[in-house]
This record gives sequence, C-alpha cells and structure tokens, in this order.
Amino acid sequence: MVLIADSGSTKTEWCLLSNGSILGKCITKGINPFYQSSTDILQSLREEYTLNNTKPQAIHFYGAGCANEEKNNIVHNALLEFFGEMPININSDLMAAAHSLCQNNEGIACILGTGSNSCHYDGQNIINNVSPLGFIIGDEGSGAVLGKKLIADILKKQLPLAAIELFFSKYNTTPAEILDNIYKKPFPNRYLAQYTKFISENIAIPELESLVIVSFKEFIERNLLQYNNIEQLEIHFTGSIAFHFTKQLRKALASYKLNLGSVNQAPMEGLIQYHNELKH
Repeated sequence: MVLIADSGSTKTEWCLLSNGSILGKCITKGINPFYQSSTDILQSLREEYTLNNTKPQAIHFYGAGCANEEKNNIVHNALLEFFGEMPININSDLMAAAHSLCQNNEGIACILGTGSNSCHYDGQNIINNVSPLGFIIGDEGSGAVLGKKLIADILKKQLPLAAIELFFSKYNTTPAEILDNIYKKPFPNRYLAQYTKFISENIAIPELESLVIVSFKEFIERNLLQYNNIEQLEIHFTGSIAFHFTKQLRKALASYKLNLGSVNQAPMEGLIQYHNELKH
C-alpha cells in the first residue's frame, strides 16, 4: 500500500493506492519547502489531511520546490513525523510530470500551472532541465506570470476600457489592494494565478488571447528551444494553464513547428498508472 502525493504551489493531491486500487483521495494546501518549514508543513497536514484511517507502507511525494537535498529534507522530516517510520521518496514536481506524461518513454515533459517548468526525459531520468527561475524572473507561460501580465496591463491601462471595467466589477478590488497582496502578503504567485480565470472567461477579447499566446511563445523560446532535437520529440503538458488554454498552446507551438503530445490537468492519473506498473 503506497501513498502518492502530487504537490504544486497551490494544492497537494494525495492518493492511497493498494494493488492497483484507489483506497482514498484528499486535497490539502500546496507544500513548498522554499516557502515553508517542516513545522509549517506538519501543521498543514494535521489540519487538512483526511486519510488517517489507513497507514501507508511507503510514500512517493512529488513536490514543487523539491529541487535539492536540503529542501527535500524539509518535506521528508514533516512527513516522517506525521506518518511515522516508513520509506519516503521525495521527488520534484517535474519528475511527477515526466513519470505521468511520458511513463517509460522519451519525451519533453512540461508543467504549466501556477508555475512553469520543463525537462527532457529519456524514459528513466531527467537528462536536461532549463531552470524555471520562479515567477519574478522566469516561469514563462505560468498562471502567476499570466496573472502578472494581466494585472500590469490593467493598472497601466493597456487593455480596452471595457475589459478593465469588467475586471474591477468582477473582483470588487482596488489598485492599492492588488499591490498590497502582491508586495506585502505571502504567496503572491498564488494570488496572481487566480486571475487566469478572468482571462479564460474572456479569452474572446483579442488582447487577452494575445497575452496568453505571447507568454506561451516566451516559454517556448526561453525554455523548450534549448533542448536538443526538440523538433523530433513529442512535447507533453500537465497543469491547469495548459489544460484550460490548450487551443492557445497549440497555436504557439505550431509557430515553431513543434509537436504537441498529451495534455492533462493534473499528473495524478498518470502517476497512478506509473506506480501500478512498478508493482509496488
């Protein structure tokens, strides 16, 4: 019996798996060791984790921010204290994408959610990765960056007046409140990413569709085009942004004659398949 966790910056999906059958699922807030201590993570688990009736025999945790041993240990220590002694494997959310999207095949695995990332996966290992760098100086194509571009265009009046008025009518906020959330409160990436819903609902506005396509092209140029033989490989995507803006993603990739592979909203279904085939 294994517990699989897929954690982004916004939420963590947990799935308890036994002999190919799903025993239970639950959702908790995102876990990211770049922003949280072991104590913070433990507190979140105590408040939100609901699969307490069954203890797993091993945990496979895939998470945003799990990029090196130091950060992985922050998550490992919290899980160890909460669940007790057992094998705990910590991997990056990028490895989750690779396992979910590519299984045991070579390909390009990409994340377009609150953040963005990509890698060249050879069927077993990640052999190349262009660092995403976070939403302030990187994360092209992500929800946080789309939200950042939207807010900047609204506050600098770069969008049609009707679109700006529609935004403020929908969210009943002010420029001062927006800036306070971005610069003074925790998790500004989550705050900005929430506004992608406005873009999706109003994608028929040409300026908003252009904003999305341009951001996807930035993701392609600054990330994907650095991988060898990219034109010969299928490029797979997971994440809410890729899922809800697949049409615009396809347009952006077509501009560079690149091949769109599979697109899913979240990695969990593919991770279940991957770990079932490992026969844990």
